[in-house]
Amino acid sequence: MKIPWRTVRRGLLIAGLAGIVTVAASQLWIRGGARGHVYAESDVPARPVALVLGAQVDPNGSPSGFLTARLAEAKRLYDAGKVQAILVSGDHGEWRYDEPGHMQQWLLANGVPGTKVVPDYAGFDTYDSCQRAVRVFGVTAAIVVTQSFHIERAVTLCRQAGMDAVGVGDDSARQWRLQWDRATVREQGAYLKAMVDVVTRRDPVFLGPHETGVEKALAAPR
Repeated sequence: MKIPWRTVRRGLLIAGLAGIVTVAASQLWIRGGARGHVYAESDVPARPVALVLGAQVDPNGSPSGFLTARLAEAKRLYDAGKVQAILVSGDHGEWRYDEPGHMQQWLLANGVPGTKVVPDYAGFDTYDSCQRAVRVFGVTAAIVVTQSFHIERAVTLCRQAGMDAVGVGDDSARQWRLQWDRATVREQGAYLKAMVDVVTRRDPVFLGPHETGVEKALAAPR
């Protein structure tokens, strides 16, 4: 039976409107969850841990500009006494590609003591990083460090995981205008995935037993 074009058009219109409403709702949810918990670097309240979220590592092993900016911000927070340990969480799903390992190396090369840096090798996305920080590493309070276009989603997901999370967003990476604009557009779509992850309460890809790395880092002398 042939479906009248008017019916098809109406169905497409309803589906499109539903999609728009859903995306808008996810954005309002993200922004509402982060409201009052995102600060300028100079004003952010102290927390025991900085949670630095992973980003691209170049083929030569160097952190990308975005990732370097995050690491530099975490170092400044450590130097200022705002945090006592740094948890670097990123993708090491393949042995050739190791975000947290190179993040750790950068911090050590720039003066942060090795006893104060803890890698999480299974932070495959923001949701997983937040969940694992709480459920595997026992982080109850942290300053989340990422770019400003990403910080609201990151803070909201960490708070939904049960962490007393505040965040500081880097703006220095705006100098890479094209990459910044692309990432900002992608971020809008990621809001919807974040809401689905929280509603479904999915486990991170790898959960695993409790790890004591953060506890030992906090106990180690500066």
